Amino acid sequence: MRVLHVISTLAHGGAEHQLRLLVRRLPHDCEVVTLTRPAAAAAALRAEGTTVHELDAGRGAATVDRLRRLIRRGHFDVVHTHLYRGCVQGRFAARLAGTRHVVATAHHLSDKSVEDRRATAGVRALYLAGERLGRTTIAVSPAVAGQLRTWGVPETRIAVIPQAVDVAEFRYDPALRAAARTQLGIAPGTPVVGGVGRLAHGEGFDRLIRAIGEAPEATLLLVGDGPARVALERLAAIEGVADRVRFTGAVPHLREMLCAMDVFASPARAPTVGLVVLEALAAGLPALYATCPPLEELAAARRAVDGTHRLSPRDPESLSRALRTELLSHQERHGARLPSRTAGDRYSAAGMAAAVSRVYDRVAGR
Repeated sequence: MRVLHVISTLAHGGAEHQLRLLVRRLPHDCEVVTLTRPAAAAAALRAEGTTVHELDAGRGAATVDRLRRLIRRGHFDVVHTHLYRGCVQGRFAARLAGTRHVVATAHHLSDKSVEDRRATAGVRALYLAGERLGRTTIAVSPAVAGQLRTWGVPETRIAVIPQAVDVAEFRYDPALRAAARTQLGIAPGTPVVGGVGRLAHGEGFDRLIRAIGEAPEATLLLVGDGPARVALERLAAIEGVADRVRFTGAVPHLREMLCAMDVFASPARAPTVGLVVLEALAAGLPALYATCPPLEELAAARRAVDGTHRLSPRDPESLSRALRTELLSHQERHGARLPSRTAGDRYSAAGMAAAVSRVYDRVAGR
């Protein structure tokens, strides 16, 4: 089966990385087209042998027409779209090209946003108009599927396929750990608590900064960037821990930073896919989390993953208490790393590719 993946951008992002994991494992002849100038992810895809097309044609009808011609020329059996612009323009172009086997992946949908845009009435209407031109929309989480249902997308057009982790990509490497710590100015024996994500209000990083104040032996490593960074830096100074908090900004790949950490904490209480927590487990870290659906599902089935602890939403002290406990455990292990763990095949890259391939077979009538 020939499959064309249409994506808005190939920069460093979660959707772009998931596309790489998918294309690498699908048992089909896949090509990728980006609607903006190619970036690092495009180079990585090409290095792995995937054909990447560039359609930096601006917005509107010109891009749709170029996509239409590309789809016809390539005789693609399935068109799979990703991110807002890729989904809207890709689905319209596929219909104009006569390709009815169209699949989309919805990564980030909520009452406030549609992928990377504010969920204005116009943005949502255009997204849903394109959705009706496809056959199936893959939701990366039950929360995204629920939003699609709220917007009126029929259950029969929705498939829930979680985002995936390639455990090998996050394998612990002591050499990477040493290099990262040297770069960040962290002494070899210092325990490091890590947090990863967008530095925005409501993500819980303020609680993490306050909690590190109760662990005077530890350094806090915050990986990511966002509008709350200045406020968080100011809070670290107010709490008297500025010398023990490192802000790295955005990084191309998390592996080196995860290797530098000893305990991982994800304090965000808002609904999330929880992928970064699974990446921390793959890197051999104990993980404290407020929300992580994959781990919550396993815990409910009495198959909790070792070295994980869910923070109580009703106990404001649960983060500080759990952090002290994990740092003590780290000391008792003499700094030894935990084994790499997973949340099961459902969240593996191979499992994701197999599930997506079954969707292709269904929409193509095979």
